Amino acid sequence: MSKSMLIISRQAPWAGPGAREALDIALAGGAFDLPLAMLFLDDGVFQLVAGQRADALQQKDLGANLQALPLFGVEQLFVASRSLAERGLTNTPLAVAAEALDDSALGPLLERFDLVVTI
Repeated sequence: MSKSMLIISRQAPWAGPGAREALDIALAGGAFDLPLAMLFLDDGVFQLVAGQRADALQQKDLGANLQALPLFGVEQLFVASRSLAERGLTNTPLAVAAEALDDSALGPLLERFDLVVTI
């Protein structure tokens, strides 16, 4: 039986390779039918903002990777409500649908998975 995995992505898309690596792990795991989900936390919530212009920073746009997650079986996407609020993103359109969780829901979410990877 496959172990379930939660990938916690905490880096902004322009802050280094962490954001891309988290998405790559999710896509690879999904391709092998590994039961997994992603949680966007802290600056990782910036990955979800729609309409980013990554080219202005000479970066690759992660939007296509986010859009591909459901195609690879990664359908459980979560975002920390407090992280959105602290960054002024509460009413900002997101590039993909993600379930917003308050702080009290984060602990139970972590307990649902066999493995938790933070990037």
